[in-house]
Order: sequence, then structure tokens, then C-alpha cells
Amino acid sequence: MLKRFFSYYQPYRKLFILDFGCAVLAAALELAFPVIVNQVIDQLLPKNNLRLIILASLALLFFYAVNTGVKYIVTYFGHKLGTNIETDMRTELFAHLQRQPFSYYDNEKTGKLMSRLTTDLFEISEVAHHGPEDIFITCMSLGGSLYLMLRIHVPLAWATFALVPIIVIAMTIFNKKMTKVNTKIYKNLGEFNAGVESSISGVRVVQAFANEGHEEEKFDVLNQNYRGLKLKFYQTMAISSSFNYFLIRLISLFALFFGAYYTIQGAITYGEFVGFILLSNIFIRPIELINNMIESYPKGIAGFKRFTELMDMKPAITDAPDAETMPAVQGNIAYQHVSFGYTTEKDVLNDIHLTIQAGETIAFVGPSGAGKTTICNLLPRFYEVTGGQITIDGFPIQKATLDSLRNQIGIVQQDVYLFAGSIRENVAYGKLDATDEEMMAAVKLANLEKVVAEMPEGLDTLIGERGVKLSGGQKQRLSIARMFLKNPPILILDEATSALDTETEQAIQEALNELSDGRTTLIIAHRLATIKHADRIIVVNEQGIVEDGTHEVLLAQNGAYRKLYDAQFSS
Repeated sequence: MLKRFFSYYQPYRKLFILDFGCAVLAAALELAFPVIVNQVIDQLLPKNNLRLIILASLALLFFYAVNTGVKYIVTYFGHKLGTNIETDMRTELFAHLQRQPFSYYDNEKTGKLMSRLTTDLFEISEVAHHGPEDIFITCMSLGGSLYLMLRIHVPLAWATFALVPIIVIAMTIFNKKMTKVNTKIYKNLGEFNAGVESSISGVRVVQAFANEGHEEEKFDVLNQNYRGLKLKFYQTMAISSSFNYFLIRLISLFALFFGAYYTIQGAITYGEFVGFILLSNIFIRPIELINNMIESYPKGIAGFKRFTELMDMKPAITDAPDAETMPAVQGNIAYQHVSFGYTTEKDVLNDIHLTIQAGETIAFVGPSGAGKTTICNLLPRFYEVTGGQITIDGFPIQKATLDSLRNQIGIVQQDVYLFAGSIRENVAYGKLDATDEEMMAAVKLANLEKVVAEMPEGLDTLIGERGVKLSGGQKQRLSIARMFLKNPPILILDEATSALDTETEQAIQEALNELSDGRTTLIIAHRLATIKHADRIIVVNEQGIVEDGTHEVLLAQNGAYRKLYDAQFSS
């Protein structure tokens, strides 16, 4: 895992060398100060030479000035290094999440994923900045100060060092405990964020049912669980900090007591005694730094573990090693012995055979849950078939790159999703480099022209999160405009006109008919009146495809379609 962690430093080698080098220089200059003080007291003061003392003081001032600049570099450029690594990880993780199939998001909560992209990576950033330099400087400061103390007086140095192994053992134990607690905290934080995101996103439903109290109770449970884990972490941290504080102060006390004893005995000079006390303070500082590391490192380690776990989870649907770019297609589609199940226990589709000619308009009808939407979702590989294969113009879709496959297909989904932005941004999603003229043409075809004209800022009007400022029909029409702009050879219309009033639906239906001309169109519909014009109607139920024919032919058969039709129009 360490090798993997340090691989993120690779693009920023120069920045790391600058930060690390300056941190080492700062630590070395800190060690120089006690040595100089020792020499001033023992060598210069007895000579009563004020000029030499002034020169020594100016030398110390120079060291401090250099160290000030060095510390600025370490603080700013070190955090810049950590932020760069955090940004790279977030970019990599976001791209990884974007490539996960629908089945992944069927089982994940948005709030948990948001936590992975934010809190986890911030803690990793802190470790990325402080980690290597803190560990090296700690070792360097401990080793350097101990070496200089040994040069002054060996027994005194070892007496001062005696408590360090106990501190290291204690820190190791506490570090393991805090890492374990932090892992639980991050997991709980994901659940916490998911709960908050769900309640806030569904606030209109909450208020409509007057269930604010219920949501507050649910939130309180999440909040108290999170609080409990945080308190457990801080309790462990408090015990660790208090214990280490006491041992560290004992080191200072040992240095003072034994140093005074050896000075009285004449074993060391007054200058060596003062220098030793200063060195013991430098010796203590990295131990205190380790104590601070115990608080931040477990968070970063736990965050990086969660990051790698997510990154190691390969997308279930990817480009095959030998995948090719699918050429422009005519739209001949074939489902050959296709089977599919959302779980391994039960298949939604079993051994489906279906051939669709280029330019045909095919409507899928049947009861909810029969597999109509599933059949269509398999075409752009939102889900992967578990048996058989699907081809477009004889080209197996599993052998096509996902981008080239999905660029051939335009989709208006039943559950319209609009981004929190302007009308322009949402329409342009169908073709990111579209001109204003192309966008307005798509808006006109979707019968949205009048709506845009009445908006205060036209295409640049903000529509709120998920298009909350638009009516249901306007949102559906905007989604249709997006599809008009993409203008693909294959269309999938999943209840595309379900949210429209009768007059608007008729206008949109005419536009859809024009767009369908010469293109392969798959329509998923519950309202049979909207698909009478289809070249073929496919009836799907729990047994699979049970009927296939035109509206008139299927009515005459007095089968499953006739029952659906009579159920809708008998009144």
C-alpha cells in the first residue's frame, strides 16, 4: 500500500524535493542553535569579548532568518503538494465512479460516495503533505539531538533517552486503536451523509406528508451514532495525549535533574549543561510531533484504505481488450438468445429473440416489471447480458467501445434528470459543441420554444436542482430537446410523453414521428393510444415476448395485447 501511496508523488517530484529538502534544512538549523549557545557560554563569555558575542548573535539571527524563509516554503509548498495529490486522487476517483454501471448505483447511496470524494481525500491530503517529512525529520531530530547529547555526556544522554522506547510502544498501541475507530467513523459518516442527502432531496415529500418529526428522529439516530464514534476516538486520543505528555515532561525533568547533578559534580560545564537542556527540548519536539501524528495519520490511513478499496473495484461493464470503435450504423438490431437477471437467483429475461429492422418503430408494452425497460437498457450496455448477445448491423455490442456504442443511441428516460444549471446547459448535453442555432432548432422541435421565450433570461435561465423551477411537462420537453439535438440513428423513448398534457403530447408526438422517420426507434409505453402508429408492437410479460405485430393484427388475435387494450379503453 505504501508503494501505491507514494506513486501519487511521481508527477510532483520537484515539489516534493523542495518541500522535503527545506524541512530537513529547518531541522538541521534547529540543531545548530544549542551548539552555538554552548560555545558562547563556555568559550566567549569567559574571554569578555563583546565583539565575538555580537558576531555569534548575528550568526544566530542569520540562521533564524533563513529558517523563517524555509518554514514558509515547507508550510505553503508542502500543503500545495498535498492538495495536488488530493486533487489527482479525487479526479481519478470521480472518473472511476463515472464508469461504474447502473447496477453499482442500484446498491450505493449518494451521500456515502460524496463522503469518499470529500472528507476521505482531505485527510489523505494532510498525510501526503506531512507524512514523509514528519517521519524523516522526527528520526533526524531524535538521532541528531541524541548524538550531540552523547558528545556532551554519555550517561546523561542515556538517562534522558530511557523513556523513549516506552513512549514509542504506547504510541503504536494507541495508533492501532485510533485507526480502527477512524475506519468506523468514516463508514458511519457515509451513512450519515446518505441519510442527510436523502432527507434534503425528498423535503417536498417530507412536508407533503407532514413527516418532519419522523425525519428528525431518523437524523437524530444517525447524528448520535456519529457523535458516539467521535467521542470514542477523542477518548482514545485524550488518553494517548495525556500519557505521552507525562512521559515527555519526565524526559525534561530527567535532563534537568541529572544535568544539574553532573554539573555540580564537575562532569560537565555550565555551557554544556545549558546546551544539553536546549538539545533535550529539541529531542522532545519530534516526540510531541509523533503525538500529533497519532491524531491525523489514522484518519489519512483509513481514508486511503477506503480509497484503494473503491479504486480496486473494477467496473462490471468495460470495453473489451479487443474493443473497436463502432462505425456509423443504420440501426438493424438483433437480440439473440438474450438472458438477463439483476441477481443470480432470478432472470428477468430468458432466451429472448428479437429482430428489428433499420428505420422501424417498435413499441414495447406489457405489465410493470415484465422487462420492457430492461430490454432497452441492455442495448447501450447499461446492464450486461448474462446470456446470448445483441448486435447492431451485425456488430456485437460487447465488441464495441462504450463511447462509440452510446453515441449511436439517444434516450429520453421516464425519470427525467436535469442538471442544476441553465436551460442552455441542459439542452447542450445532447451535443456539447452545439451552436445556439442548433439548440434553438432542437427546442422548437420539442415544442419548448414558447416556454424559453417567456423565461426571464431565455436559454440562460437557471432551472434549479433537478429542474425544480419547471413543470413536469416542461422538464420532459427539455429532455426531449436534448435528444433532438443529439439526433442519433437509434432512439429509445421510455414513456417520453408521459408527463405531458394532451395538447402538448400531440405536438410532441408529431415531432417524435418526424424524428423517427428513417431511424430505429424503441418506445416503452403504458398508454397504448400513443403507440398505435408503431410499425410493430411487442408484448412482454413474465414469460418473455408473447406477441409481436401491428396494432390491428394484435387486436384481431384477441390475446395479451387485446386484454391490455380493453382494460385501458373499456370505460
